[in-house]
Amino acid sequence: MSDLDPTRIIRIARAAGTDEEPAEPLNLGQRVRELRKERGWTLERAAGQAGLARSTLSKIENGQMSPTYEALKKLAEGLAITVPQLFTPPSRPQVSGRMAVTKAAEGLAHATATYEHRLLAGALKAKQMLPYTARIRARDLEEFDGWVRHDGEEFLYVLTGVVRLYTEFYEPVELRRGDSAYYDASMGHNVISLSPEDATILWVTSLA
Repeated sequence: MSDLDPTRIIRIARAAGTDEEPAEPLNLGQRVRELRKERGWTLERAAGQAGLARSTLSKIENGQMSPTYEALKKLAEGLAITVPQLFTPPSRPQVSGRMAVTKAAEGLAHATATYEHRLLAGALKAKQMLPYTARIRARDLEEFDGWVRHDGEEFLYVLTGVVRLYTEFYEPVELRRGDSAYYDASMGHNVISLSPEDATILWVTSLA
């Protein structure tokens, strides 16, 4: 759409991302042991769940044998995961300590004919989600030049007033203060205000 531009804000936020570091080689035996211990299982129980001999599982965990694909399939099924997940390194929780506070009336403003956006937490780079408030100026769907669509999922929460959410595949829905909606943002969507005054909403769009 020409005047509705959360997509522009989203593109700017994506451009601030950083390149991923190359993954380290995975130690399969250590990975299997970690998965087993996460479940609180003994070697005997894990081997039983997978239909493998205890000695076989022990050798796999200690790097003393390379399992066949059939053994990997049994192991994955016993752990209730997929074979590729056996080779996926566990995420390493890291506390970044990042924080951003946006006071009322602060934030980068971007006005259009239908909405007035105010970007929140603008100081943080490479965010996983994009939060912003919007004052809904539009009163009729005809004010929009077609549907808005963009990557990710979106959460909408009504702060003041009454709005009507139009989506490509669902009937329009009326939302009042405190109501919310979560939807696929690649599905066409538009919002208008049904209040005499401009309604205000909080939008949070995923960037990952």
